[in-house]
Amino acid sequence: MKKRLAMLFALCLMTGVLSSCGKDSGSTETTKKDDNTLVILNYGKYIDESVLDQFEKETGIKVKLEEYESPEEMYTKFSAGSINYDLVCTSDYMVERLINEDQVLEINFDDFEYYKNLDSSIIEASQIFDPENKYSMPYFYGTLGILYNTTMVSDEEVSTWNVLWDEAYKDSIIMQNSVRDSFTPALRLSGYDINTTDENQLNDALDLLIRQKPLVYAYYVDETGDEMAMGNAAMALVYSGEAAYAMELNDDLSYSVPEEGSNLWIDSWFMPKSCHNTEYAEKFLDFLCREDIGMLNFDYVYYATPNLAVKENLDEETLSDTTIFPTDETLANCEVYKQYDIDTTKLSNYLWKKLKSE
Repeated sequence: MKKRLAMLFALCLMTGVLSSCGKDSGSTETTKKDDNTLVILNYGKYIDESVLDQFEKETGIKVKLEEYESPEEMYTKFSAGSINYDLVCTSDYMVERLINEDQVLEINFDDFEYYKNLDSSIIEASQIFDPENKYSMPYFYGTLGILYNTTMVSDEEVSTWNVLWDEAYKDSIIMQNSVRDSFTPALRLSGYDINTTDENQLNDALDLLIRQKPLVYAYYVDETGDEMAMGNAAMALVYSGEAAYAMELNDDLSYSVPEEGSNLWIDSWFMPKSCHNTEYAEKFLDFLCREDIGMLNFDYVYYATPNLAVKENLDEETLSDTTIFPTDETLANCEVYKQYDIDTTKLSNYLWKKLKSE
């Protein structure tokens, strides 16, 4: 998930220990025994907690919210098996991984009243990780692009990924501290698919990134938005949500998805096999699709929502903000990440370590 930096929850998170900063901080044992409670696992500060209160008020079903920071941390928590989660929200490629590991239940959308509110184009895009759209439900989506300071960089320059290799911006370029994300510009510049598993193509991308490295100010994740807002760099490779956050802090900042194409990320809900009450879990998912609930979550997170009923009630200024809602042309030029196979995962990790050690 590509969350707004201001919403980080580091103070709530304890390494290796289940977070207790959620809606219900009761013990694990109590939660396991309570048949009237749903335990959900989500990115930090990625749902308006008043939504949970309203769900309980309307249905009598309590929701215990647990949080995590990265898909990999989610996978560790989930795989530990110490908590029987009923619902999980995470990134596309991680949903695919758990589907492939046979850890996910089918969702019966036929009984949903509000699933029809979701954009069919985003549901269709989800087929790259959920081919039959039967295991997941989209929650928010966005893009990977360039956040740039308009007083330092022109709009024309950021229309292409080439600008990240421009020596005029030496020590003023921030890259993502992520192998998939930082490899994306290099792969697209080379004309390669961002999901390529071809060793030669990945090595070509590595060569480009090694050539770029002397120009890089830093490889960041959480710090990027604040660094850009403070004017410490000319441009940064970021997710659209981080870009929107930084642009709220500094009017000189803007965002571009280069013409060569990029990544479309889709954060989705799934129902794990540990779910103790599928009826309650599906009731909650349908509740999230409702217009008023979707609006509460959009106002809280401020990412692109697939809920068309929500979009119909947004003002023109919000709808025309392409940082939040990418154009159809942009979306058509972006790809969703697929989960790497074991061999490609090992290779990409090796290449990333090689880049960072140069």
